[in-house]
Amino acid sequence: MKHVDSESPSDVAHWLQGASTDLWPALLGSLSLRRSRCIRKNCPACRSGEQHQSYVLYGRANGRRVAVYVPEELVPEVQRSLDNGRALQDLLHQAAPRYIKALKRVRAATKKSDGG
Repeated sequence: MKHVDSESPSDVAHWLQGASTDLWPALLGSLSLRRSRCIRKNCPACRSGEQHQSYVLYGRANGRRVAVYVPEELVPEVQRSLDNGRALQDLLHQAAPRYIKALKRVRAATKKSDGG
């Protein structure tokens, strides 16, 4: 691997592609266990205060908060996808300064070879 101070923009792109290969599926958002009342009159769970639990994935779409019901058997896969999403987001944060530095090096080299 090249040293970070001598990377080209394509080197950064290849690094990001390689580092993110195993990060699919990837999701952003948060998974929550919520408890809520049902619509049935005289429900024993609601009357006891236990209520009904369900998992919900919260996220954003078009600037609005959205909630999606997640069946309990899908919770491990959704949680793994959220973990992958956070890891991918971290890689993108790492890639940004590396890519900008690489672009600046290309620009400086081009100016130097043009004589000015």
